[in-house]
Amino acid sequence: MRDAETSTMDLGIKPPPRGVDLPYSDGEPMESNRHFEQMALLIRCLKYAWRARDDFFVGGNMFVYFSELQAKANDFRGPDLFVVMDTERRERNSWVVWEEEGRTPNVVIELLSPSTEHVDRGDKMRIYAKLLHVAEYYLFDPWDGRFEGYELERGSRTYRRREADAQGRLFSPSTGLTLGVLPGRLGVIEAPWLRWFDADGHVLPAPEEDAKSLATAVEQEKARVDDAERRIAELERQLRER
Repeated sequence: MRDAETSTMDLGIKPPPRGVDLPYSDGEPMESNRHFEQMALLIRCLKYAWRARDDFFVGGNMFVYFSELQAKANDFRGPDLFVVMDTERRERNSWVVWEEEGRTPNVVIELLSPSTEHVDRGDKMRIYAKLLHVAEYYLFDPWDGRFEGYELERGSRTYRRREADAQGRLFSPSTGLTLGVLPGRLGVIEAPWLRWFDADGHVLPAPEEDAKSLATAVEQEKARVDDAERRIAELERQLRER
């Protein structure tokens, strides 16, 4: 039996372009190193927290192709970060909707900058709502810490801004996690960082943070054991003297 692509060609219908044949980079670097570090932090933390799961995909600064016309025009820069749930976790160069059973991102996060904010609030917001039907849309400025979130109203296919909780955080129904801003130091950068939090309010650590925490816990336990051994030795000395 011939494959679907051959059958389609026999009917005179040109098949859509394959994902492997589509450009996957616009050749434009991210706005700043801080933007790149922020994107990478969110991706690392989510992948590490969900390292035992195979039902999601998280991408950063990747193209999302949703129509053949858009693919040909190549006129749409991909999201800074997006998450797709209930899909196969595997390597991809870009997200091609017609090769993913019609699945589109559940969550999109855009990192604001002076040169792109008008696009993130304009054309991209419209595309995510009306064409991709992205359920959750978040905007974050890595420099001043501004954070806001929107949820899709299915009927009108427009976004409604959400109210953050007392800590300034927003729950993500698609992921079951929470997004919020946490000041901290990453490498040499001291800044407000957008982070994932679990159901108990604990920040999802990056692998290097988890390793550091484990090393600290080991040192603390070693110090506790050493102190206990010193006290036991002192008690034994006192008993011998008596």
